[in-house]
Amino acid sequence: MNLPENLKYTKEHEWVRVEDNIAFVGITDFAQGELGDIVFVEIETEGEKLEKAETFGTVEAVKTVSDLFMPVGGEIVEFNTALEDSPELINKDPYNEGWMIKIEMSDSAELDELMDVAAYKAMLEA
Repeated sequence: MNLPENLKYTKEHEWVRVEDNIAFVGITDFAQGELGDIVFVEIETEGEKLEKAETFGTVEAVKTVSDLFMPVGGEIVEFNTALEDSPELINKDPYNEGWMIKIEMSDSAELDELMDVAAYKAMLEA
């Protein structure tokens, strides 16, 4: 399982990578593996301001649909439109081409509440 050291993680299996004040968000390699083949991503919250832990969309796999949760609060400034035609990018490359949204964070201190890779691994093993 691929878990990059430079990311932050949530209990709901989202990852966060920060560049300047923009948080790139997707689901972890573990999550995409548990979901199976992803067939559709629905994110209709672009341009909206959402609080941490609010639902920003859903991801649909062959067997199930899962909600996606905001790891930090802020405005969703971009949706990865490549996922409209190729949702399988999340399965193939969850941390790069399979990113889902970019958030302009309202409070970067919320990042401190997320898990580092060691804490996320410990949660998975518990």
